[in-house]
Amino acid sequence: MRMSQLFLRTLRDDPADAEVPSHRLLVRAGYIRRVAPGIYSWLPLGLRVLAKVEAIVREEMAAIGGQEVRFPALLPREPYETTERWTEYGENLFRLKDRRGNDMLLGPTHEEMFTLLVNDMYSSYKDLPAVLYQIQTKYRDEARPRAGILRGREFIMKDSYSFDVTDEGLEQAYQAHRAAYIRIFDRLGFDYAIVQADSGAMGGSASEEFLVVSENGEDTFVRSPGGYTANVEAVTTIAPAPIDFADLAAAHVEQTPDTPTIDTLVAHANEAFPRADRPWTGADTLKNVLVMLRYPDGSTEPLAIGLPGDREVDPKRLEAQVSPAEVEAFDEAAFARYPALAKGYIGPGVLGAESATNIRYLTDPRVVDGSSWITGADTPDCHVFDLVAGRDFKSDGTIEAAEVREGDPAPDGSGPLELARGMELGHIFQLGRKYAERLGLKVLDENGKLVTVTMGSYGVGVSRAVAAVVEGSHDEFGIVWPKAVAPFDVHVVVAGKDPSLYEAADGIVADIEATGLEVIYDDRPKVSPGVKFKDAELIGVPTIVVIGKGLADGVVEVKDRATGVKTEVALADLVAALGA
Repeated sequence: MRMSQLFLRTLRDDPADAEVPSHRLLVRAGYIRRVAPGIYSWLPLGLRVLAKVEAIVREEMAAIGGQEVRFPALLPREPYETTERWTEYGENLFRLKDRRGNDMLLGPTHEEMFTLLVNDMYSSYKDLPAVLYQIQTKYRDEARPRAGILRGREFIMKDSYSFDVTDEGLEQAYQAHRAAYIRIFDRLGFDYAIVQADSGAMGGSASEEFLVVSENGEDTFVRSPGGYTANVEAVTTIAPAPIDFADLAAAHVEQTPDTPTIDTLVAHANEAFPRADRPWTGADTLKNVLVMLRYPDGSTEPLAIGLPGDREVDPKRLEAQVSPAEVEAFDEAAFARYPALAKGYIGPGVLGAESATNIRYLTDPRVVDGSSWITGADTPDCHVFDLVAGRDFKSDGTIEAAEVREGDPAPDGSGPLELARGMELGHIFQLGRKYAERLGLKVLDENGKLVTVTMGSYGVGVSRAVAAVVEGSHDEFGIVWPKAVAPFDVHVVVAGKDPSLYEAADGIVADIEATGLEVIYDDRPKVSPGVKFKDAELIGVPTIVVIGKGLADGVVEVKDRATGVKTEVALADLVAALGA
């Protein structure tokens, strides 16, 4: 491909809305162009990379017996209403009407379509197992589309589904997909972690995420020396053993003026009510946090969360626990509706299903029976000391909403947790029979009895993978593509204006291409060598061949884009040096 003919314009400046390296570089290097917030056009260079990612995915799906189909992006309302996801998706779902007023949607994912397709065509256990997949554009009206194709509202995903009669068959399909994903991620050159995950709105049992390790990742995950890995949403707390409270001191209310925060409360407690054994800390206090839950049908519910005062509520962990509801702030108007709530001094006394407020009250697993706390006395400037769980108050249940910290014990006992950042690029679920039951997917088993099919769902962000590669493979000059997905194998640059250089370059390019390598050839005669070099580094092809003054001596320069190492190579040895 000659750059004089390539549909390409590189940019020297970063786009104003770019927040992550992949967004900056893919736009600057001419791989993508913004159309609207979170929506991008793929240009020739970008499509070449995308096609190579898709090819890797297709090869590995074929290796486990997957068969490719393609559903429309525009879908009818009815199947999604049957599974309740028409409302569960909330504002993230693109809804529209056709000219006859029928409700339609742009597909956010296609479980329903796959289920109905198999239901339409298969009726016997003899037809199963089956694995179907597609590589298709998805649409989700994300609230934060400011990371280029890393987090867009229109994106390309591979989603596959397994269909089996037995749970054992589902497990086999799940493990086959897991192995295929490992090969895909290995071939793409990712540093990644496979973590336990929360199934969320997808439902099902087993669930694992494939996270590409990245400082710019939107997910926090944990790992332990013993091999435990999990998304923070899936981490469970090791609860202390219950404590015998028979001989514990009675609860007592104390004046604690101007102590609406944990820090001010702890400082006052140490000054006015010092302990004999050690100072009070935030871990001795019980913080009661109020939020408002908004459900997909528009209804709302207040929720109170009790947790040790030295920890904050993790929004993502909370969201995972209350899904499909969305979490909103408990604002002043909400406080006005519940006058029993003393802001800054809220205690368990006015919380719970049987309290005056009737606000559901869930506590952290660390709040076990017999544990003693300082907490709000439901009166301004007052706290209650020695309030004992199980004796003086009860909750309506537990909730895993507190932040996970570096050094917390792994749930499986494999050591202290380490926190890391990653971006989700793959997710595999054992869906089970949720969608099959709702959509009536049954087949006759070997005894002639109708049984519900069990399903697995497996997704890979294909367009996101392009951005993820760049996030992990770039430098101050531009993109550094791994060979597996690079748009071209070799970038030939003519450094000079002498026509003889271009004549020689034409032949050199032809010789390289004859070996099967793909070449991008910068044949622009009126562009300076400096600009050509900058473009080559920005575009990021793995190997750069410079044809310049050395040609008179039968020598060209070969530069490894990743290492920056430059080598003078005799023209006669060039093809061999390129590893064709």
